[in-house]
Amino acid sequence: MKTTTIALIAHNQRKTDLLNWAKTHRDVLVKHELIGTSNTSKLLNDMLELEVKPFGHGPSGGDILLAAKILQHEVHKIIFFIDAETPHGHEHDIQTLIRTAVINNIPIALNRASADFIIMEMTEEA
Repeated sequence: MKTTTIALIAHNQRKTDLLNWAKTHRDVLVKHELIGTSNTSKLLNDMLELEVKPFGHGPSGGDILLAAKILQHEVHKIIFFIDAETPHGHEHDIQTLIRTAVINNIPIALNRASADFIIMEMTEEA
């Protein structure tokens, strides 16, 4: 039974980075429940044959849907490869997601280094 739910998200300019990261850590990821925004989940499912369940498109409220899943205790860890160099029209939604994760003590990785740290911790738990 998969008890840990991990959200996998990436801005368009960082999707390749997340794909490469997920490929490296596929053996750990497949042991967990995976969810992601619609485009990111499709990419990971198509390229790595992972079972990432989509929950919405980021710019169309997907970040808010993920924040709600945190509040409902449905998400345990977040890997979100953000593009900090490009302005996003839904910046307030992104900040709400990050704030919700922080307030609810949910580990959130915003780059490869912190994602590696989270996955390393998960490997040690196994």
